[in-house]
Amino acid sequence: MTVMGGRSRVALVTGASGGIGRAIAERLAQDGLEVYGTSRRVPSDHPGPASIHMLPLDVTSGQSVQACVGDLWARAGRIDVLVNNAGYLVTGAVEEVAVEEAKAELETNFFGVVRMIQAVAPKMRQQRDGSIVNISSLAGLVPLPFWGYYNASKFAVEALTEALREELRPFGIRVSLVEPGTIKTALYTADRKAPPMEAYASRRARFEKTMRQFEENAPGPEVVAEKVAQIARSRSPALRNPVTRQARVLPLLRKWLPPSWFDRGRRATFHLDDEGF
Repeated sequence: MTVMGGRSRVALVTGASGGIGRAIAERLAQDGLEVYGTSRRVPSDHPGPASIHMLPLDVTSGQSVQACVGDLWARAGRIDVLVNNAGYLVTGAVEEVAVEEAKAELETNFFGVVRMIQAVAPKMRQQRDGSIVNISSLAGLVPLPFWGYYNASKFAVEALTEALREELRPFGIRVSLVEPGTIKTALYTADRKAPPMEAYASRRARFEKTMRQFEENAPGPEVVAEKVAQIARSRSPALRNPVTRQARVLPLLRKWLPPSWFDRGRRATFHLDDEGF
């Protein structure tokens, strides 16, 4: 069992009702942490393990965030690990996605992370210890067409985390990113699709078909959970922690290859110009 001063360390995982968040919560519980997961709605008979306590949380609401963190603090008296996982995907060309839908995605994927950090960081500074893990994406380093606002939200999380890491370092707080490539998760099947425009229809359809094929062959969320567990155990975790071969290789190729070569490869990978695909 993982203990701090004779008692279990406490973890808070957002977006833990399923998928990657659920896997992370279960993996941290296996390591002996006292885990609090969150979701917008928590049924009284939630099917999760008894070792995971579920709390209601809407990361787009400052009031909800403060209530959740306050409730956890009242129960446990400390927060040792914060995992910012809550997020979702809007699929569509930049022109196709309504501005209000784009704002809503950023409210969850980026400003939701900000709200959680601003609520939890004071507690961790009081403890002079803690670990914050922000779940980013390969798309936060190598953007994909038709995922424009998701890319933007993850690019923003990348920059925020790098700044935060240095700001909180003097207080004994460790800050890291986890950057998964394609994972078999509901992110792709439950995404919100913008109404299509004819001008983008054929290329968007080929992109979405390729993404579905990648997802079919992808590892499950447990690989992300294992990486988070490693970070939670470490006293000096890396800033960036890629998960999957895609996430390790593609940022390097983007850095090393001439831009025109990399762009040509991206178009070929997603069959963007292959009318017969």
